[in-house]
Amino acid sequence: MKKLIYNIVIAAAVLFGWTASAQNQKSLLWKITGNGLKSPSYLYGTVHVTCDATLEKPTIDALANTSQLYLELDMDDPKMQMTMMQGMMMKDGKNMKSMMSEADYKMVDAYFTEKLGTGLNVLGMMKPAMVSMLVLPSLMDCPMQSVETELMKVVAAQKKEVLGLETIQEQMAVFDAIPYQVQVDELVKSVKDKFEKDKKELEKMYTTYKTKDIDAMQKMTAESENKITSDYQDDMLNNRNANWIPKIETIASTQPTFFGVGAAHLGGPKGVIALLKKKGYKVEPVLN
Repeated sequence: MKKLIYNIVIAAAVLFGWTASAQNQKSLLWKITGNGLKSPSYLYGTVHVTCDATLEKPTIDALANTSQLYLELDMDDPKMQMTMMQGMMMKDGKNMKSMMSEADYKMVDAYFTEKLGTGLNVLGMMKPAMVSMLVLPSLMDCPMQSVETELMKVVAAQKKEVLGLETIQEQMAVFDAIPYQVQVDELVKSVKDKFEKDKKELEKMYTTYKTKDIDAMQKMTAESENKITSDYQDDMLNNRNANWIPKIETIASTQPTFFGVGAAHLGGPKGVIALLKKKGYKVEPVLN
């Protein structure tokens, strides 16, 4: 169960989208200076699921030149597993059974019983988007790796602290803002397709990430058939970006910090890079 929860934690951010701006260069690592900062901080676009999470030298150097790591979540929090389990459940005792036809319920139940050995009698009260993520590792043709995990390994060796820009409760609340029925409909659609489209999109996602081509990531998002990604950008990305900015400002003004967040959050007019620039910071790409 612990491994299952960890996989959900890693995979959850996949649903938080992949938007970016055509104005940005092909870089995942950005240096933050100016506006009174005594030392540079760094902003890095991560991918939560990939076949190769190897960190490049500029990224490792940036970690060495900062004093702490901030991810979206404090992923070394010992209370994470319990809090995540609580956050995965739908509110008000809702159950997927009331949101599906009888035929669809039987189909989804049979699929997860076969794949995971657990059916909707157990999973049916979970947020449907969370249930979809349980299949994620099986869609990959390689062992699942995470950039966040690699970042944490580096700072652990450096004996530096890992912290989070938001709490699990805040992140899980996003899936309460997106109608459960929309999530159920996407889950049913994926099961009917045996997650084939999801697998192709996942493969394209981590292949595109390796190219650092933010424009291609934008195009991919625009073409996604998943309504959770395409129709709820404010909930998944924009509102969270705006909430992070005052936190990033305060943290960076205190000590040089490495911020690692999903690549989706970097680009676009409402992305973290643009919002920091509006605040008067110089945010420039660090190129190999």
